[in-house]
Amino acid sequence: MKIVCDIHIPFLAEAVQSAWPEVQIFPMKPEQIGHSAVRDADVLVVRTRTKVDQALLAGSKVQLVCTATIGYDHLDTSWCDAQGIRWMSCPGCNAQAVCDYVEEALREFPISYPKGTIISNMPTIGIVGVGHVGSRVAEMAARKGYHVLLNDPPKGIGVSLDEIAEKCDIVTFHVPLMEIHNSQFTIHNYHLCDEAFLAKCKPDALIINASRGGVVDEKALLRAGNPYVLDTWEGEPQIDPEVLAHAFLASMHIAGYSMEGKRNATQMCLDAIARQFGLPEITLSAHQPCRLPLGDSAAGWLARVSALLKSHPADFESLRKAYPLR
Repeated sequence: MKIVCDIHIPFLAEAVQSAWPEVQIFPMKPEQIGHSAVRDADVLVVRTRTKVDQALLAGSKVQLVCTATIGYDHLDTSWCDAQGIRWMSCPGCNAQAVCDYVEEALREFPISYPKGTIISNMPTIGIVGVGHVGSRVAEMAARKGYHVLLNDPPKGIGVSLDEIAEKCDIVTFHVPLMEIHNSQFTIHNYHLCDEAFLAKCKPDALIINASRGGVVDEKALLRAGNPYVLDTWEGEPQIDPEVLAHAFLASMHIAGYSMEGKRNATQMCLDAIARQFGLPEITLSAHQPCRLPLGDSAAGWLARVSALLKSHPADFESLRKAYPLR
């Protein structure tokens, strides 16, 4: 049995080599994961930078694709389903890390934003998407004394998007990029935050996107003039330098990059592989050795990340790859 995996997924190779000696594992850089590399693999474990589709997998032996991420718009799930290739993502794996990111953004904003402060005795925060991440953000915001409005039509939760725009001092997005269908709704999350939405917002309302690039129309955001915090970007890793320059805080798609989040994702992938192939379960320790360095988690860490990215805008991808886990 052979596993091909992204080299940047911590704990995975070490755990497999230790617990499943009969399994061959080949950690590769994302740019090395091509058709020839996966042709005789049984399992493929990737992150968002690997597009998994017919071009990659046609004619291969791959039976299971795991993405160690919450989002899975980089997987052609329809094609995989049609070919009988199982796939899985890791919903909720880094929910606490993304919540911590939003909390840090809120901590930074009233302290240092040059236009002044929107923070009153009871600011209103609108949370669009109340899944694993959004629900934690809601709990955190309530603890901090914010008035919380929720919006999640597929779950039948909360108020309308218009009401979020009109009433909120802060709006944070935690939705997937792909369409969502149920018996009553078809939700198109691409450019969910668009010119029409922003026109209804308060002029100084803070917009936060730590979900997926494309959920926010960045050009519309520039024209609107609202302060904003972006972790995910349209077209990343080739990001718009003007959008970056005008961001209050900016980061390189690392909101979920914590040691806990990475461990959770790897554990979920290992669990899926064990189930699929009848292998012994592997349980990662909370103190599992990691070859990746630990990073900055002291107050102000997001401002420091933002300053680094703004100083080196062309290095988005290399900074992301080198980012040490919080």
